[in-house]
Amino acid sequence: MGLLVQGSGYDKEARGGRRVEKGRVSGGIMNEKLKEFLTIDDFDLYGKTVLFRADINSVIIDGQVQMKERIVENAKTIQKLLDKKAKVVILAHQGRAGQADFLHLEQHAQLLRNFMDLKYIDDIMGSSARAAIKGLDRGEVLLLDNVRMLAEETLNKTAEEHSHSFFVRSLAPLADVYINDAFSVAHRSHASVVGFPAVLDAGIGRLMERELKTLERAVYQIKSPCVYILGGVKPEEVFDIIDVTLKRKRVDRILTTGALGTLFLYASGTIEPGEEQKADKHFMQNVEQAKRFLEMGKDIIKYPEDVAVAVDGERREIPVAQLKPNQPAYDIGEKTSEEYSERIKNARTVIMRGPAGLYEDKAFAKGTRNIFEAISHSDAYSLLGGGHTSAAISEVGIDRKSMSNAHVSLAGGAFLQYFVDKHLPGIEVLKKHQTNC
Repeated sequence: MGLLVQGSGYDKEARGGRRVEKGRVSGGIMNEKLKEFLTIDDFDLYGKTVLFRADINSVIIDGQVQMKERIVENAKTIQKLLDKKAKVVILAHQGRAGQADFLHLEQHAQLLRNFMDLKYIDDIMGSSARAAIKGLDRGEVLLLDNVRMLAEETLNKTAEEHSHSFFVRSLAPLADVYINDAFSVAHRSHASVVGFPAVLDAGIGRLMERELKTLERAVYQIKSPCVYILGGVKPEEVFDIIDVTLKRKRVDRILTTGALGTLFLYASGTIEPGEEQKADKHFMQNVEQAKRFLEMGKDIIKYPEDVAVAVDGERREIPVAQLKPNQPAYDIGEKTSEEYSERIKNARTVIMRGPAGLYEDKAFAKGTRNIFEAISHSDAYSLLGGGHTSAAISEVGIDRKSMSNAHVSLAGGAFLQYFVDKHLPGIEVLKKHQTNC
């Protein structure tokens, strides 16, 4: 069942920790929706070294890493691996190079220690990191530093190309199994996502299992009326999903909020762009794209009737016609909130990506909170995606237990790309392991 990987420099069969019968797992028949993947239940991990790709990328406030759902959920899978007496080596990232949230992972280590004993080393693949990995005992866990501090990590290469990187060749020979529990980076062809499963037996973690099961249901079992709620601060991030859903005629209403809602106000002619905006090539391209969407689905796409703006530091709601060019709209208004809530309550499927406004400010959290409350009172099956969406639920005071029909995905870009094109690089490379058995 093993595979000798050309150019890897070592025999995969000699290092593997797998015990699988074809079509079965150690606990019984594989879940039909996950039949293309191996899970942590498909491996005898006792005493094995597991490279575990986690997603503990978190919100940073005043330089402090916040305890968020991603850390909590990844900790649960890590504990399952420790229960199996594996030696766990965590590969993770925080932020992107050049941005304010690009940090070492020492604070993340402190947060993870709320759930387990954990070693941390400010090295990734150097001699210190390799020695620490070799020194692990059964049931111990080691967090390496931010993998994005390696130039090789973020190069957009194929799995085969990444498998020959210095990063992969340095750590893979020290490991037996690779487990990916970071669905949120599955759309990126990065070394820690696609390089290691090219040369190691590989599977998915518990969080990845839940994400894939839920997204399969959302993609293939949509019931009408289907309502999309799309917001956030970067409109272009949802252009692909709008395009695909309109062309496939798989949506009854697209309710727009945030910067996307404002963009459609410009595209519809409700607001005329100012001179500064007309000179902004990127902005005008987005407006033109929004105009095309309105032509495709003018009866489907809804944009705000009223918005909340800041006047002397206070919230004030105004009709959208009164919004001035380049004036920030920090939330949807009461009329829009009521209309959107009614649409949500009458839906059978709700898919949400992005908050309705500046939810971090209590003065502008109302629209986001109202939408969450409408979802909690709806009988619709709801799927909420994106790190900011997940964070907003707790921030605006919503009890997750009240959203019994909702699944909250912790992924952003991968969540959207899965709807547009299921072929995510970090997922595809894991599927191949099933066919190589």
